[in-house]
Amino acid sequence: MNPQAGYNQPYQGGYQNYGGPPPPAGQNRGYGGPVPGQPPQQNAYMNGPPSLGPPGPKPSQGGYGAPPSQKGPTGGYAQGGGDMQNGFSHSGQTYGAPPQQQQYGRGPPPPGQQQYQQGPPGPPMSSVQSGPQGPPMSGIQTGPPMSSVQSGRPGPPPMSSGQTQMVNQMQTMSLSQQRPGPPGATMGAPPPSNMPPSSYGQPQGPPGSSAPPSSMSMGPPSSMSMGPPQMGPPGPMYSSAGYAPPSSQQGMVGMQKSTESKPKPNYTGAPGYQGQYGPPPSSPGGFGQPPPPGPGGMGGYQGQPVAQPPQQRRLDPDQIPSPAKLDPDLIPSRIQVIEDDRTSRGGQQFATNTRGLMPPLVTTDFLTIDQGNCNPAFMRASMYNIPCTADMYKQCNVPMSLVIKPFAELKPQEAQLCLVDHGAAGPVRCNRCKAYMCPFMQFVEGGRRFMCSFCSCVTDVPDTYFAHLDHTGRRIDVYQRPELACGSYEFVATLDYCKQRAVPAQSAPQSAEGAAESDVNNQPPSPPAFIFMIEASYNSVKNGMLPLLAKHLKGLLDTLPREAGQEESSIRVGFVTFNKVLHFYNVKGTLAQPQMLVVSDVADVFLPLLDGFLVTVQEARAVIDSLLEQIPQMFSDTRETEICLGPVVQAGLEALKAADCAGKLFVFQTSLPLAEAPGKLKNRDDRKLLGTDKEKTLFQPQTSFYQTLGKECVAQGCCVDIFLFPNQYVDVATVSEVCKLTGGQLYKYNFFTLEQTAQHHNPMEAVNDGERFIQDLTQDIQRPIVFDAIMRVRTSTGFRPVDFLGNFYMSNTTDVELAAMDCDKAVAVDFKHDDKLSEELGAYIQCAVLYTSVSGQRRLRVHNLSLNCCSTMADLYKSCEMDAIMNILSKQAVRSVVNSTPKAIREQLMAQCANILATYRKNCASPSSAGQLILPECMKLLPLYVNCLCVSVCVCVCVCMFRVCL
Repeated sequence: MNPQAGYNQPYQGGYQNYGGPPPPAGQNRGYGGPVPGQPPQQNAYMNGPPSLGPPGPKPSQGGYGAPPSQKGPTGGYAQGGGDMQNGFSHSGQTYGAPPQQQQYGRGPPPPGQQQYQQGPPGPPMSSVQSGPQGPPMSGIQTGPPMSSVQSGRPGPPPMSSGQTQMVNQMQTMSLSQQRPGPPGATMGAPPPSNMPPSSYGQPQGPPGSSAPPSSMSMGPPSSMSMGPPQMGPPGPMYSSAGYAPPSSQQGMVGMQKSTESKPKPNYTGAPGYQGQYGPPPSSPGGFGQPPPPGPGGMGGYQGQPVAQPPQQRRLDPDQIPSPAKLDPDLIPSRIQVIEDDRTSRGGQQFATNTRGLMPPLVTTDFLTIDQGNCNPAFMRASMYNIPCTADMYKQCNVPMSLVIKPFAELKPQEAQLCLVDHGAAGPVRCNRCKAYMCPFMQFVEGGRRFMCSFCSCVTDVPDTYFAHLDHTGRRIDVYQRPELACGSYEFVATLDYCKQRAVPAQSAPQSAEGAAESDVNNQPPSPPAFIFMIEASYNSVKNGMLPLLAKHLKGLLDTLPREAGQEESSIRVGFVTFNKVLHFYNVKGTLAQPQMLVVSDVADVFLPLLDGFLVTVQEARAVIDSLLEQIPQMFSDTRETEICLGPVVQAGLEALKAADCAGKLFVFQTSLPLAEAPGKLKNRDDRKLLGTDKEKTLFQPQTSFYQTLGKECVAQGCCVDIFLFPNQYVDVATVSEVCKLTGGQLYKYNFFTLEQTAQHHNPMEAVNDGERFIQDLTQDIQRPIVFDAIMRVRTSTGFRPVDFLGNFYMSNTTDVELAAMDCDKAVAVDFKHDDKLSEELGAYIQCAVLYTSVSGQRRLRVHNLSLNCCSTMADLYKSCEMDAIMNILSKQAVRSVVNSTPKAIREQLMAQCANILATYRKNCASPSSAGQLILPECMKLLPLYVNCLCVSVCVCVCVCMFRVCL
């Protein structure tokens, strides 16, 4: 053998892929001894942990699993060329280990121990000699012990910061936490090529000593540390694998003497790390597989028979690395978000004098100070920083919408809306866009003209409205005029805003700008009316609805809506019962008993009486009470099961037309209208359509009769609320059209019963269907309401409203018409860009509603809102309002039910949610792992809400609607 300088390391037993011929008999692989005439080699671990590799060329095949050299197997702990027979080349860094005993351990090294120490002498090795031609290893003269070398070449250079980081990462690997394998097998896998083994067995004998040849086997490293060998408490011993008994000297590395001849080592890979340091499992000697057998247990060359692999040890499930899981504590909580907002902003005052200021959540109790922008209870925007360009809006996928609730109730502590009366001249408006005077208008030329903030048109100020400007350009009477200082206010409408009700709707369109001259009748509208239309059939008597309603309706009539300051309500009431015919009642206060008039010709309904049908509660209280007591008795023995619905609504409409007033119909119905009359429906119950493409036809009206009837009701200002008590199919999809178009509401009580249906826990909740019905009816009668309403939304230049969502009717593309609107009704508006917006000017929105109050006065209610404009995604996502966004998405999903399948709606919602979050991640979030969910602060509940919406709207609503139809 031609020894080379620098090879001072025994064979480590860590390389498993052997391709060279076996050594001669009696020889041991892997040790060439020191070079004669040269100083002994410095131990690679004398001066601290090794570096990851010195500068120089990197090996072409390094680490475990590399292909064998043409001359023989390559070394296991060197970076560079060379082979086991001739030693390593000088270009690689050698990490030798001193021939000292080192016992396998699992703990850290003793404190302060940084280098190897010399242990007691062990049994002599065989006569190790060096020769020029590589004589047998048993006759090679040995040099001085490697453990005693304290001088020579310096140790490896210090590690760089990057190498230190890698060392720290590798130290975290838990390869040392392995359980013992079966007898005859070694523990774990061989250490990497740039790491020393933790132990080898017995110490090397003194120089010149000889011993019988022994096989050198190696166990697993005690840790993945890159530093010097670390020792802890002794681990389990395996005599069959060639491990020596524990030694008193720790922190040393050496060779051991085996008690058995030629054991076959087995290197089992650590769980979770297979393939990182060795060849694939299919290759011979791969990491985690037994090596091919050979003399001395070192493996052999190709063609030699392969021994049976030993039994594989069972992996510890606790040591298998598991994939990253979501931490439940890090998932946004809706309750926590609500509580945090209540803590930070609850009980405080919210001033609206700042453009684009985001309000608190709707669940937070706060007081609004109106200083130029309307109360958030009236209008909430989905974003308070709207994008400047259409491209930016399309990219973000966040709805640019507005939720308008014009008649929301204000808190008692908040200032109520001011009513402004400009007399016969009416409110001041822009000449071009007809926008009403608001705080956003700019007065110029000393206050004689004003510039519209919506269309930039300059309009002359009327002489009766003129006022001088102060040094800041504001009018000196700004705080004396609510329309200049507040975001919400009301105007008293002049007669020009009153329409002639005798003219049909198609020939007399109305708008928020006022009626045409031909529609003016110079008379204010009459007070509205409530008409109660009660089904008197066998079903209504049997389930208890009729007697229950008659009992509680007497008390509810005392709670009719009224104007602030009024002692009594101005609303008139009327009563009708029906089955397949109609019964009108004369309840005039001068009568001793109510009178009933029957209309059996339901094909052409007419009003049999004018005087005495609509009366105030105060003037006819006794007669009304008598009627409500007699109705259950009159129909207690009825056997009529067929009913009609179309003529009932037509009769109420005719009564309001005859009284020349707006009003509301309360219809109480129990079954499908099957009587021969206009609006008759058929049973189209077909469960086979569920889950098919034709499923959506179940949610479409089967006839256009009720749509046409709803449009006629809107023209008259007649709102329809329907209370359903079905035990079978009632076709809600068709019946509800009249409620949808008139701004009404539909209530449904499946299998109505007066018995307690569930265990009662909450005293605020209804015990049974009867209590729930009375609670709903009470709220429907008592809540503030307006009639014959027309709404228009105006915006500044650059964007405009394009879509409206809610229950209403639109005869054109701009005006939203509602027969009635209460404090709980809201309309959603979606906007679209027309041009590029300016960050300096911002964006302005004005909502004007023309309506008739419960006292019969025609008024205009105006709400104003100013928003910021932004050109960056970060500013946009900082100002998103989660409640408004979900309101828009839910309305869009409900509207799509009649035209799309639940699956398509769910996929659309999921795609929009994913696009919103992906855009934020791409443009606003810092780089992170692909599996990490990045959520905006204002929209961190978006995935939760969207998933809830998919369940409640796209699945449950469709199923529930079908069950309603049953």
